[in-house]
Amino acid sequence: MSTADSTPVAKKTTTNKYDSAMKAHSPKKAAIRSALVPGLGQIYNKKYWKLPIVYGGLGTCAGIFFFNLKNYKETRFAYKVKFNMREYHTDSALFSSIKPHLQPLSEQSLQFYRNQFRRDIDYSVLVFILLWGLNVVDATVDAHLKSFDVSPDLSFNLKAGYSELAKTNGISLVFSIK
Repeated sequence: MSTADSTPVAKKTTTNKYDSAMKAHSPKKAAIRSALVPGLGQIYNKKYWKLPIVYGGLGTCAGIFFFNLKNYKETRFAYKVKFNMREYHTDSALFSSIKPHLQPLSEQSLQFYRNQFRRDIDYSVLVFILLWGLNVVDATVDAHLKSFDVSPDLSFNLKAGYSELAKTNGISLVFSIK
């Protein structure tokens, strides 16, 4: 056996520009980070300008949630007190605990407002979850497009001429890579 046969042959490896960019910047990491903490995927992608949008949307939903929760509890309490006063003919001492703006409302009005606030609580939770998911999708897509290259080698032209396929004159859109 000769010495040339016993030495291992090194394989020639080629590194693709896209593969090296994906290793350096992983969309999976951006998605996981953004799913754990909103905005962390945008920080990972170095898109700091998106943070106020993410936290503004989520904060607005949270504020609407707590506003509706407070009003739901107040109207539920007022409805229960008025219902018990009518149904059980009790002179409730709790009537003075009802918020002044809710005291003149009827039971039906209180029930309607209570149900409306409960529905709005559900919607605000749903929108919060959707915005959080949109935050994760944004971080993932942004990380995927991190390696997207728009070089001057791409061109777009309009070309007037005859089309053999359609047998008419017209304008063609021509994309070419130089």
